[in-house]
Amino acid sequence: MTEDQYKTIDNTIIGEGCYTEKRSKFLAFAHHIESVDEVKEIIAVYRRKYYDARHCCYAYMLGPDREEFRANDDGEPSSTAGKPILGQINSAELTDILIVVVRYYGGVNLGTGGLIVAYRAAAAEAISNANIEIRQVEETIKYDFTYPMMNDVMRIVKELQPKIIDQKFDNTCSITLRIRKSEAELLKSRLKKLSFE
Repeated sequence: MTEDQYKTIDNTIIGEGCYTEKRSKFLAFAHHIESVDEVKEIIAVYRRKYYDARHCCYAYMLGPDREEFRANDDGEPSSTAGKPILGQINSAELTDILIVVVRYYGGVNLGTGGLIVAYRAAAAEAISNANIEIRQVEETIKYDFTYPMMNDVMRIVKELQPKIIDQKFDNTCSITLRIRKSEAELLKSRLKKLSFE
């Protein structure tokens, strides 16, 4: 993978996993997410749906640079739930993902080692049942120009093929483009040159 690509799961299906140990049941769900607000909404849904479960643990990772993340043990012993879930996200090199693991307690304590194995296994299965895809890190560029420059601008757009997000053609025109991060500087410099021709 190049520096302007990242791996995530798509949002067409929720990856599900299940692990059972000594009558404790661990139900795992992997979601594609794009914000912390989304994380809160999804967790609230699972807390309502599985209101009778003992724990609702989770971990998430956000952003192409994988810099925003959190792991939550929800009452399990420290680092026995959220951390192993996050560990699976890391070993799969995923981002923009939330994995929630709901635990039904079976009456037998699993110990810290047993919990780590259970949460890790449930999370791994949820990931393996999700659709992993590689996405581009993109940059958005807005460019303002005069109407007579239209043909030159459109020629560059045709050559470099960024996505056109928005365009306004009036006395002064503007176009908003999205392009792979590694090609953004080239697009900016080509457009900038037009202004001086």
